[in-house]
Amino acid sequence: MPPHVSADRSATQPPGRGSVDALITQTRRLKGDMDAVRLGAQSDQADPQGRWQRALYDLARHQLDDLDAHLAQLRDGPPSATAVRTAPAAPAADRRESLLSRVGSAEWNLLTDEAVWSEELYRILGRDPAVPPLTLDELPSVVLEEDRPKLTSMVTDCLVDARPIDGEFRVVRPDGEPRTVHMMGEPVLDAEGGTASMWAVLRDVSELRRSQRAVRESRDSLQRQRHRAQTEHRLAAELREAVLPSWRGPLSLPSRDAGSLDLAARHLPAATTSLIGGDWYDAVELPDGRTVFGVGDLTGQGPAVTSHTAMMLGALRGMAMAGTEPGQLLAWLNQLLDATVQPALGSALCCRYRPDTRTLTWAQAGHPAPLLFRAGLGRRLGAPEGVLLGATSRAAYGQAEETLEEGDLLLLHTEGLASADRLLGLAPRLGGARTAQDCVRTVVEECGESGRDHDACLLVARVTR
Repeated sequence: MPPHVSADRSATQPPGRGSVDALITQTRRLKGDMDAVRLGAQSDQADPQGRWQRALYDLARHQLDDLDAHLAQLRDGPPSATAVRTAPAAPAADRRESLLSRVGSAEWNLLTDEAVWSEELYRILGRDPAVPPLTLDELPSVVLEEDRPKLTSMVTDCLVDARPIDGEFRVVRPDGEPRTVHMMGEPVLDAEGGTASMWAVLRDVSELRRSQRAVRESRDSLQRQRHRAQTEHRLAAELREAVLPSWRGPLSLPSRDAGSLDLAARHLPAATTSLIGGDWYDAVELPDGRTVFGVGDLTGQGPAVTSHTAMMLGALRGMAMAGTEPGQLLAWLNQLLDATVQPALGSALCCRYRPDTRTLTWAQAGHPAPLLFRAGLGRRLGAPEGVLLGATSRAAYGQAEETLEEGDLLLLHTEGLASADRLLGLAPRLGGARTAQDCVRTVVEECGESGRDHDACLLVARVTR
C-alpha cells in the first residue's frame, strides 16, 4: 500500500521523472502495437469467436489506458488540498473522458469529522469540487442500496479492527449514471496506536468491468456454439452411420444368372470442417438378380442435410425394389425434394446392372458421369440429360445403356473426390487390381484422406464374370 496523503502533512515527493517517463513511453508504444493487432482482428459481430477476440482486445486496451494514466499521476504527484478545494469544475465531456483511468484519494479524519478528497475523486463521483466532500456518514448516500452493507463492512473493518480494506461497490452520480468503484484503504494510527483517520484510494473500474463482462459473455457464447456444433456433428454422424451401408470389406452381390458384381465404397470426410455434408452412396440387389447402385450429394451440412439424405435413400431403395427405371426414379426423387418443407438441391447418379446380359442402365441428375476402365484404359460414359434434383418441378431425366465385359470396372464418385482426368490417369493401376476394395484403396491413396474441403464418396463396381 503506498503511503497515505494526510490532511495535515505535505504530499510525498513524486519519483524521478526520467524512469516514469520511460515507462510511459513503453506503455504507449505497447498501446500502438495493440491497436495495430486489434485492427487486423476479426470484426464480424455474428461470429462468436470474433466477438470473443474483440472483447479480449478491448479489455487489454482498457488496462493499458489505465496503466498510462496511473503512471502519469505517479510522475506528476498528487495535487495539494488547497488546489482541490479551489479547482473549477471540469466540463462534463472532460469528466467523462477521465472516468476510465483516473484514481482518486481521500482521507476521513475521525477526530474532526473532516474529509479531504483529491480532484480525481470529485470527477469519479461526478461532484462539484466547490462543494465540501462527503463524510463517512454521508458517503453511503451515493452508493447503491444493495451495495451499502458491503461499504459499511469495509469501513468497520478499517476503523474498528484496524484492517486494510479492499473491495468494490457501485455508486450513482448526480446525472444518474451508475459507476463501479474499487476502493483500497488503511487506518491511520495516532501516537497511542488508536485509529485517527482512514485513508483510501478509489478507482473507477466501470469500463474495465464492462470489458471483463464482455469477455465472459463472448467466451460463454463461443463455448455454447462449440458445444452446439459438437452435438450437431455427433447427431449427423450417428444418422449417417445408420443410413449409409457399413461396408467393412468388399460387398458381393452374387446373382443367380451369368454375371456378378464386386462392390466396394468409401466415404471421405472433409478435413476443414467438423460438419458432415450430404454425400452418399448405396447399393441394393433386387429380387430378380439385378443390382441398383449409385452415389450423390445434397447441398448443406449438419443434421438437416443428413436427415434429407436419409429420406431420399429410403425413397430410392423403395422405388428400386419396385422395379422403377433409373430415369423415372430420379424424376420422382426430384419431386420429393421439391415438395419437402425445406427444399434442397442435390446431384445423383443412379445405375442398374442386369447380370444375364451385362447391361448397365443409368441416369444422372447434374452429376459427373461414371468412369469405365477396361483393359488398362479409362473413359467417361456419355451422359444423358438431367438437371439437379430440386432445381425445377417435373423435370425429366434421360437414360443411357452400356454393355459391360468381364473384368470391366465402373468408378462412381462425388465432386469432392478429384477431377475425372486425375481419376482416369489411374487406369493402369486400377487395371491391375484384383478386387473392388483394392481399387478403392488405390484411389484413396492417390486422392488422399485429408486436406479436402468437402466430403466425398467413392463407389467401385467390378464385373467378375
